[in-house]
Amino acid sequence: MINIQKIRADFPILSQQVNGKPLVYFDNGATAQKPQVVIDAISKYYSEINSNIHRGVHTLSQLATDAYEDSRNTIQKHINAKHNHEVIFTSGTTFGINLVANGFASLLKAGDEVMVSHLEHHSNIVPWQFLCEKTGAKLVVIPMNEKGELVMAEFERLLSSKTKIVAVNHISNALGTINPIEEIIEKAHSVGAAVLIDGAQATPHLKPDVQALDCDFYVFSGHKVCGPTGVGILYGKDEWLRKLPPYQGGGEMIAEVTFENTTYADLPHKFEAGTPNIAGGIVLGTAIDYMNEVGFDNIAAYEQELLDYATEKLLQIEGLRIYGTSEHKASVISFNIEGIHPYDIGTIVDKLGIAVRTGHHCAQPIMQYFNIPGTIRASFAFYNTKEEIDIFVEAVKKAQMMLT
Repeated sequence: MINIQKIRADFPILSQQVNGKPLVYFDNGATAQKPQVVIDAISKYYSEINSNIHRGVHTLSQLATDAYEDSRNTIQKHINAKHNHEVIFTSGTTFGINLVANGFASLLKAGDEVMVSHLEHHSNIVPWQFLCEKTGAKLVVIPMNEKGELVMAEFERLLSSKTKIVAVNHISNALGTINPIEEIIEKAHSVGAAVLIDGAQATPHLKPDVQALDCDFYVFSGHKVCGPTGVGILYGKDEWLRKLPPYQGGGEMIAEVTFENTTYADLPHKFEAGTPNIAGGIVLGTAIDYMNEVGFDNIAAYEQELLDYATEKLLQIEGLRIYGTSEHKASVISFNIEGIHPYDIGTIVDKLGIAVRTGHHCAQPIMQYFNIPGTIRASFAFYNTKEEIDIFVEAVKKAQMMLT
């Protein structure tokens, strides 16, 4: 069970006012707010153990290194990776996808195929386009339907021995659709393809088990799971990480350097060139611990309540259409009101202290499918309330009245 008042008290930003109104923060799909324990952990690192890691013999360096590696172990356990060296610290989901796509340039040839879906964020489209341009491989797209679901019969038809990697999101950032990734992974593996799962939008809502999923790569960002910005995770199966070449060259990722030749460090350091976001890496572990303390089953059940409640209330507004009506959804509602540009509604509700996202949500192919410029997206987290949804619905009604 969620103790909502106790949880809200953990998030200092939620008690402030915006434009003279109590803040209603419904832009969790873009970034989550941070509990005090995370804010304190950032301060503690810089106040007490700030030092570079893996390199110094002095005490502070050892303390910082231990804290960083403890966080890697926390994340390994959280996602159920087999080895801790399969957990690579990155700057975020985008970096992780680019790292893998760049590595596949040495594995693909002209005529090979890379598969993405129509539901992807630009970060899971553009790196694969770069890869195809570099190698002569072909980008293949799994189509979607009117409900915002992938057309699985078409996915099966498009799969072939030419398919070398399938990259799909676990949950759509624009529509909230939860994709059937277990089926996608199994069928992709049946033709010998690797699978990368973009978990940026999934990890705030559920606990991925990478061994049970049997995915080859899973990527996510720290700031979506109540952690800091500028840090993320790439999980990769040991055998795949060993096949891929390093993404960046520099300190930390080398074993030995001469002007004639360089040999690379073992995993995970092979992919962690340079001084990392040390505070971010350490505090990501703190954030994961906090969310596990709340409990992902509790989070999922409570957010489903919020989603159902908000869906029912919003659909009572005349002319309102929700995009993304899959039975399997995370707590995201994308909608428009007939005859009104989404930006105009977003601007008015902001004046009433409500933060929502408007636009194409870095998912322009989805908007093109529906032939719309964008949507208003309200994305809920476990620290939101039904009372906030009531305030939001009244604000949308007010905006509609003002704009028609």
